[in-house]
Amino acid sequence: MEAPPTKRMRVIGFLLLLGVAGFEWVDGAGECGSTSPDSQALKLIPCASAARDGNAVPSASCCAQLKQLGQNPTCLCAVMLSNTAKSSGVKPEVAITIPKRCGLADRPVGYKCGAYTLP
Repeated sequence: MEAPPTKRMRVIGFLLLLGVAGFEWVDGAGECGSTSPDSQALKLIPCASAARDGNAVPSASCCAQLKQLGQNPTCLCAVMLSNTAKSSGVKPEVAITIPKRCGLADRPVGYKCGAYTLP
């Protein structure tokens, strides 16, 4: 079941606010280079339903964004475990399966992401 439009807009607004605030804290190279994982998480908004529901089919735009981000597994992991992801209802145990559900052949299989391992 999809969230009502007003709830979805609040989540997107919250994510945007966090992303803008995240630019204030960037001061060097971290997991995602000079961009914070929280601001990178905004690029994965198309993956929101797939990150909460393991049965949801990830959209083409989700998979395209994930393919770009997946080139850096450290960043991908940091994004999946970011405060932005957590506050928007992302379930890390579900989000970690999205690269496989997108059929990304070059995904970092076996990469440890906190308590999770990329399938």
